[in-house]
Amino acid sequence: MASLSLGGLSVTRGGGGCKKSLNARNAAVERRNLITVCRFSVKTLIDRSCFETIDDSSPEFNNFAAILEQILSHRLKGQVTWFGYESPRSFWDYIRVACRKVSQNCICSIENMENVSSSRAKGRAWIRVALMEKHLSEYISTALRDFKTTRRFYEDGAIVLGEEANMLAGMLLGLNAIDFSFCLKGEGLDGNFPAVIDYTPYLKFTQSSDSISSDEEELRTLGSSGSESSTPENIGPPFIMDENSWFNKCKRVKQKYQLTLEQKGYLEELLRLRENQLAESVSQNKLLLQRIEDSDLTHKLEKEQLEYIIVELQDQLKSFQSLDQLSAEVSLSQTSLGPAHSQDGDGKQDMLNILNEGKEDTPSLLGLCGSLTSVASYKSLTSLKSSDYLASPTTEMTSPGLTPS
Repeated sequence: MASLSLGGLSVTRGGGGCKKSLNARNAAVERRNLITVCRFSVKTLIDRSCFETIDDSSPEFNNFAAILEQILSHRLKGQVTWFGYESPRSFWDYIRVACRKVSQNCICSIENMENVSSSRAKGRAWIRVALMEKHLSEYISTALRDFKTTRRFYEDGAIVLGEEANMLAGMLLGLNAIDFSFCLKGEGLDGNFPAVIDYTPYLKFTQSSDSISSDEEELRTLGSSGSESSTPENIGPPFIMDENSWFNKCKRVKQKYQLTLEQKGYLEELLRLRENQLAESVSQNKLLLQRIEDSDLTHKLEKEQLEYIIVELQDQLKSFQSLDQLSAEVSLSQTSLGPAHSQDGDGKQDMLNILNEGKEDTPSLLGLCGSLTSVASYKSLTSLKSSDYLASPTTEMTSPGLTPS
């Protein structure tokens, strides 16, 4: 830091601090300008696509391609040769390395293009192919996520290393709605000349309402003041406007009003449509809830019926087991006591027949007539017809309730 005294005035010059702050300010302004003009360019592309197809002849696309090329080339490191010299590098060298992880990428096809030789031309061809594939935002997002590769190719302060990078990927997402049509053999792929951005479509001066004179009056004043014959008396008051100026302003206001009225009608119609869709969704939701409640009630009733049938089957199984034991006791008593006590056995057999005749099949059991086939006691019921339970070869003990169907 040096201090210089000039006639009582002290001038202090700071070397490093001022230079660093100035460089930081310039870099921030440059990044902000590129991101802002890129946002404007995307908007103009979307607006233009509503009326015509976007191709290489579209000035909006050429300007967008130049802006994107400037952004991807911002603070791009050069390539160091064997002799220690740094040669310029194109953003294609970074894209072909950082975007290989994209599924079904076009990197290899662009590398194999015969009519595109220079690295800058390949980068411009990649922009066009990515736009036609509607994957430009995906390519940029994938490249920015590879932070290690990005740091290797770019210097500090680059747009792709700052917070503006996320904004860039979000902006390019809107271009997926546009159908592009490009010729990859045109003059736009010529890599001999750098891309130049045209800022004039995005510059617009809006005169304040507090201003006294209009642009026409100021130009008239400047033109009249340059001539020698002009005098101050010839210059009218600056705030007087002619009839054409008022007519043009009224026409512009009317156009804005018509546009606003059309937008209002569109929004009202859209709101009405959304309300109808919401009402239909609510009614469908109510129907679905009612169906769910009915299904739950039906399942609950079926569950209760099945539980009742299971209880009935268990009771009948117990009764069948008791009848089986009683018949076994009757047969054993007849074989052990002999013919002398056959009358007692006949009395028990009659009692068994009466019990079997009084046992009727329930309606619930008739619906599940095949469910007893898996019960182990069914074998004992079918074995009642064998001769092991008979008192004599001539007599049989049969029962309607014990004979399997």
